[in-house]
Amino acid sequence: MGSGTFEIRDQFYLNGKPFKIISGAVHYFRVVPEYWRDRLEKLRAMGCNTVETYVPWNLHEPQRGSFCFEGMLDLTRFLEIVQDLGLLAIVRPSPYICGEWEFGGLPAWLLAEDGMRLRCTYPPYMNAVKQYYHELFRILTPMQIDHRGPIILFQVENEYGAYGDEEAYLEALRDDIVQNGVTVPLVTSDGPWGDYLTNGSLPEALPTANFGSKADLQLDILRQHVGDGPLMCMEFWVGWFDAWGDEKHHTTNIAASAADLNALLQRGSVNIYMFHGGTNFGLMNGANYYKALAADVTSYDYDAPLSEDGELTQKYQAMRDVIGTYTKLPPLSFSTKIEKYAYGLQTVSERVSLFSIVDDLSYSLESPWPVSMEKVGQSYGYILYRSSLKKDTAVGKVKLIGANDRAQIYFDERHFATLLDHELEAEHEIPEAFHHSEQMDILVENMGRVNYGPKMEAQRKGINNAVLINRHGHAGWQIYRLPMNSEMAACIDFSKEYRAGLPAFYRIVFHIEQVADTFLDMTGWGKGCVLLNGFNLGRFWDRGPQTRLYVPAPLLNRGDNELIIFETEGKSMQHIHFEASPGLG
Repeated sequence: MGSGTFEIRDQFYLNGKPFKIISGAVHYFRVVPEYWRDRLEKLRAMGCNTVETYVPWNLHEPQRGSFCFEGMLDLTRFLEIVQDLGLLAIVRPSPYICGEWEFGGLPAWLLAEDGMRLRCTYPPYMNAVKQYYHELFRILTPMQIDHRGPIILFQVENEYGAYGDEEAYLEALRDDIVQNGVTVPLVTSDGPWGDYLTNGSLPEALPTANFGSKADLQLDILRQHVGDGPLMCMEFWVGWFDAWGDEKHHTTNIAASAADLNALLQRGSVNIYMFHGGTNFGLMNGANYYKALAADVTSYDYDAPLSEDGELTQKYQAMRDVIGTYTKLPPLSFSTKIEKYAYGLQTVSERVSLFSIVDDLSYSLESPWPVSMEKVGQSYGYILYRSSLKKDTAVGKVKLIGANDRAQIYFDERHFATLLDHELEAEHEIPEAFHHSEQMDILVENMGRVNYGPKMEAQRKGINNAVLINRHGHAGWQIYRLPMNSEMAACIDFSKEYRAGLPAFYRIVFHIEQVADTFLDMTGWGKGCVLLNGFNLGRFWDRGPQTRLYVPAPLLNRGDNELIIFETEGKSMQHIHFEASPGLG
């Protein structure tokens, strides 16, 4: 592709000609790289001419100053495939992306600093953004359309009007983006409600709107903010996400979504959110917090036109029919052969209790008082706090101060209580059977940092203040970091003791001759996460609605494969099942 131009005037112009953006969202970091081409080919076949993606800061800079743009994070390769297929790209590289993603894409290490303020001109935050942008735009700037690449638009921040109203912050981000060589047009996106669009807009960036219904009404509101400029829905929500404990998998009315899509295309441009949701691999699900914590499930199927495992749905066909009235449709022809297979029952061969091997998994940090995950250099997973108790003192009451999100308390390795969210705020009476215990263990799970709203600055995980015993602070703690990654899994010694009813690891080795997509059914298991050949597939929980974890074929080996299940409730089975369908309820 030669160098081109993209302009915003009374409408969008591609190489000087009017252009209607028909885009769909595909997050490269929620899809294994081997399937990027397949998902993008299916986007193009639905009639889309553009793909939109967020960029997750927390994955690209997992530790401060350490950057990763390889494997599932090879953004250059993703954009090269986009261009190879004749598609254009909208990139939203905001420090904050929301996206039902852990901490809205912000890196957890920001919270290691006391006094950190997010999404504002607080200098330590802005300095971190600046350093990240310096690395990120080395990749993105050469991929702009006027540099012979596919990128036509960049977004400044994301739904900022629902969070704050500091125009100087948006201006600082815009200036930094431009200083890093961005020359294509800039946009903002906000919900068309209240003063969100006013708060989130800034000069020299086109306001766009995010909504899922009542297209004509929402576009009328947007018109008041764009003047004579083009109308665009940056996030046309055609589905929704699921949280643990929801009654069922969320779906939307296909006919209504198709009708709204038609209304949008009649008057302007659109980005379908999501075209393909993908998966929150690696404990990367986010959470919402209104009256209570609502942590998102591992699947990000979103009831999108393309399912989590890449299948064309009835919604896909309905939207393709609508788009076909506005543009010529390519054939439904795809180059990647993807098969599904049920590998059936696989048996647990080894098991070991967490408490038996915790010193093998993590060297303990000594601290007078409990400190948060972030303060000990950990971002995700679980953290264990262990302390000795005085034999001659009856432990009658316990209260955790500054704890998030879910804590399991043990006395002498006997389960006392599991506390979630608001339960962590209360003082708890301890039964007499535990009064003279010699050891206390508290296993705390980061269930996913909140990704939207005013609770974002209160997302330190673990215990960030104190453990009160008999209403006074208890000192003397060993802290074990348990990130549930491949390095930690390699240290599991299954020859040590297993005790039923306690948090434990389970190992399953299975042999296959052919690799295919499959679904790991966790029915009968309690709560935890699963690693396949060292790759963290995500969380499971018998609360539902998700009961099966998607396993893309590229994660499997022809020959032997290893599953390691970490289960925290003492609820396990002798086996698991692999099925050929997602089983979303």
